[in-house]
Amino acid sequence: MMFEPSASKSYAQRIEAVLSYIEANLDGDLSVETLSRIAAFSRFHFHRQFTAFVGVPVARYVQFIRLRQAARTLAAQRKRSVLHVALDSGFESPEAFARAFGRAFGMSPTAFRRKPNWAIWGASFIPPHFSRSINMNIKIVTFTPVTAAALEHHGSPGMLNQTIQRFIEWRKASLESPVATTRTFGIPRSNPDTTSNDDWRFDICGEIHGHVAPNSHGVREITIPGGRCAVLRHLGSTDHINETIYPFYRDWLPQSGESLAEHPLFFHYLSAYPETPLNQWQTDIYFPLL
Repeated sequence: MMFEPSASKSYAQRIEAVLSYIEANLDGDLSVETLSRIAAFSRFHFHRQFTAFVGVPVARYVQFIRLRQAARTLAAQRKRSVLHVALDSGFESPEAFARAFGRAFGMSPTAFRRKPNWAIWGASFIPPHFSRSINMNIKIVTFTPVTAAALEHHGSPGMLNQTIQRFIEWRKASLESPVATTRTFGIPRSNPDTTSNDDWRFDICGEIHGHVAPNSHGVREITIPGGRCAVLRHLGSTDHINETIYPFYRDWLPQSGESLAEHPLFFHYLSAYPETPLNQWQTDIYFPLL
């Protein structure tokens, strides 16, 4: 699917249609499947575009809008029970509503009704730091397929370094992917901003020129596919790489007339730690294109 040069306007209109639908159907079906159909995006593409345009993942936005409506109802319709407010706002139970309300506003729905604190309400929805714009130097390249050894990390992003150490141990023991002469890649299989810790997956990869021998580390052989890619360089620690990724989706992609391929983005690590301090790291981000 290719987009016309006016894609920026088209993308904005699609997201606006989704936002309007959410506002009008808070007690209805607001699943990703439904919202992605309204936006005329694939589910894969919708997650990224929504977060890039709005500044937060769709699930967080939906919950905020539901809580916003509930807060207004609590203050304006004091005879309406908390149960009815919860159900009208799309929550399955008053308990789930109370938990979400307490996390967002630091008080119970009943306490908010007694003394509405609109300052807390207004401060509860702050788009994350990655919503800011950056200067982007984008290159379009043709990436040559790479055969790589890969070790999957499955679980909390905070535990990724432990999996990286296991992969380093395999590289040293096998000599099949020497660090000094082969490239190192990372492939996020899911977005940590929209995926629970239990479900998050990330492949740590090292280029190989042969085949991966059977091993006890869990390392397997994969191919990073070739083709056209947009490439953007991130400077500094990869802990903040989303500050570079999201503006690409929000600002550059809609104006480019390009369409993303289904393969996830991937990282090419140009620096090694501790030889290079983290604040001086360089990482090329590849966005596969159709």
